[in-house]
Amino acid sequence: MARVDPGLVEIIGRWIEHADGDAPPPILGIAGSQGSGKSTLAQVVAERFGCATLSLDDVYLTQAERRTLAARVHPLFATRGPPGTHDLGLLNRVLDRLRRAEPGDATPLPRFDKRADDRAPAAHWPVFEGRPAAVILEGWCLGARPETPKELAEPINDLERVSDGDGRWRRESNDRLAHDYGALTERLDRLIFLRAPDFGRVLDWRCEQEAELLGVRELSPERRAAIADFVRFYERLTRRMLDSGVGADLTVTLDRDRHPVAFAGHL
Repeated sequence: MARVDPGLVEIIGRWIEHADGDAPPPILGIAGSQGSGKSTLAQVVAERFGCATLSLDDVYLTQAERRTLAARVHPLFATRGPPGTHDLGLLNRVLDRLRRAEPGDATPLPRFDKRADDRAPAAHWPVFEGRPAAVILEGWCLGARPETPKELAEPINDLERVSDGDGRWRRESNDRLAHDYGALTERLDRLIFLRAPDFGRVLDWRCEQEAELLGVRELSPERRAAIADFVRFYERLTRRMLDSGVGADLTVTLDRDRHPVAFAGHL
């Protein structure tokens, strides 16, 4: 599991504690690649300061909705992850409800079952009780800046060369990023970006997560290869974000063990 830097928790805590108590709870976004520690940081902050947490990973479109999108727009949209595969309408409704919440209210928080590759039944969603001090929204592509048509033209990996030769999938995903996801980013009061040292480390972190989930020391070569195939869906935008293609208030550069080594900006 990713370790959380106490100094970063203190920075976030001071921001939360200085929020206007008479205003709706502020929304803090946490962006970063797979395995960078977003969820762990969000959980620690939430437990310490009385916040509600939401994740882009929990508002994926249902499997049926993604199949429909794949048939209508492009087959690659059947795979969850890139912009266009999330139910941002659901997410925005939950954000609205949390920001209106009073001390006696109960707000169900969506959950996605990754093993089933489908949204969990609403009866199984956890419930946040009361009014949160803040809402922590974590998601890998929050704040990512869309690319230009020229940047999109050249495939970045084998997935794009073989399965998206005409660029239709990446153009549609980029359009969604510019509009729907851009509007979501505008809702954030602040955004933190956990910056990986390089793209190669992202696969290692994702494999560490999988091994921990399965309770094994390391994955088989076959399982690691399958995860590498999955990470290719994220590669273009992850590389862009690592190369300053993200609008964050605070960028925390991590070393290979996820320890912060540099801070740029402020909350």
